[in-house]
Amino acid sequence: MEKQVPLSQAGSTSAQPRKAEKKPGLHLPSFRVNNPREALELVMNLIFFICGMIAVAFVLVISIYLVISGLPAIAEIGPIDFLFGKKWYASTGDFGIFAIILTSFAGTGGAILVGVPIGLMTAIFLAKVAPPRIARIIHTAVELLAGIPSVVYGLVGMILLVPAIRDAFDLASGATLLAAIIVLAVMILPSIISVSETALRAVPQEYEEASLALGATHIETVFRVSVPAARSGIATAIVLGIGRAIGEAMAIIMVAGNVANMPGLLTPVRFLTTAIVSEMAYAGVGSLHRNALFSIGLVLFLFIMLINVFLNVFIKNKKEG
Repeated sequence: MEKQVPLSQAGSTSAQPRKAEKKPGLHLPSFRVNNPREALELVMNLIFFICGMIAVAFVLVISIYLVISGLPAIAEIGPIDFLFGKKWYASTGDFGIFAIILTSFAGTGGAILVGVPIGLMTAIFLAKVAPPRIARIIHTAVELLAGIPSVVYGLVGMILLVPAIRDAFDLASGATLLAAIIVLAVMILPSIISVSETALRAVPQEYEEASLALGATHIETVFRVSVPAARSGIATAIVLGIGRAIGEAMAIIMVAGNVANMPGLLTPVRFLTTAIVSEMAYAGVGSLHRNALFSIGLVLFLFIMLINVFLNVFIKNKKEG
C-alpha cells in the first residue's frame, strides 16, 4: 500500500505532462490571431501574382491575335509587295505600305528631335534651376498639357497650325507632315518632362556636392554629372515619347492630310495608325482589305517592340560599360 502511494503520485505527475501535451491546443487562440495576418499576406501575394500574369496575358493575347489576323494578308499579298510596295489603293487591290512606314519613321523621328531637347531642358530647369514658386506654376501647366485629349490637340492644330503652314509656305493645304511633327512634339512633352525630372531628382546629392567641391560650376555639374547619372531615366522618357508619338492617330488624322504619299515635309501624308483608323470602318469583314489593315497593326506592334528592345539593350550596355 505504501508503494501504491508513490505510484499514484507518479500517476498524478505523469498525468500532468499529459495535460501539458494538450497545452498546444490551448495555444490555438494565439495561432488564430496570427493566422489572419499570414493569410492576408498570402492573399496579397496571390493578388500581385495574378495582376502580373494578367498583364503578361494581355500582351500575349494581343500578340497572338495580331499574328493570326495579320499574317494571312501578308502571305496573300507577298511580304515584299506588302512591305516595299509604294501604292495603297483598296479599290485596285494594291496594298503596299512602304510610304506609310517611312512616314511613321519620319514623323516620329521629327517629333523626337523637336520634343526631346525642349522636354529635357524643361526637366533640368524644374529639377535643378527653377525657384519653387516658378516650378509649381510650370508643373501645373505640364499636368494640364498631359490631361488634354488628343482630339483637342488635333482640333487646335487643324484650326490654327494648318492654316498658318498653308499661308507661310503658300500651299494648297497646310495638312502636311510638318504639322503632324509639331503636334506630336507638343503631345510627347508631358511624358518626357515628368519622367526626366523624376530621374534628375533621384540623382544622389553627394555626386553634385563632390563636383562642386572640385570647382565645377552649377551648370557644369548639371550637364556633366546629373544628366549622365540620370541617363537611364531619361532614356525611359524618350521610349515613352516614342510610344506616344508612333501610337497617336486621332490628332494626326486631323492635321497630316491622310494621303498615302512618300514622306515630304510639306506634303500630305498618312501614318500607320491613321491608315487603320480611316479605313477600318468600311473594310469588309474577312476581306483582303481588312486583313491588310490588321497586317499594318502587326507591323506597328513589331516596330514598337523593336524600338523598346533596342533602347533597353543600348541602356544596359551603357550601364555595363
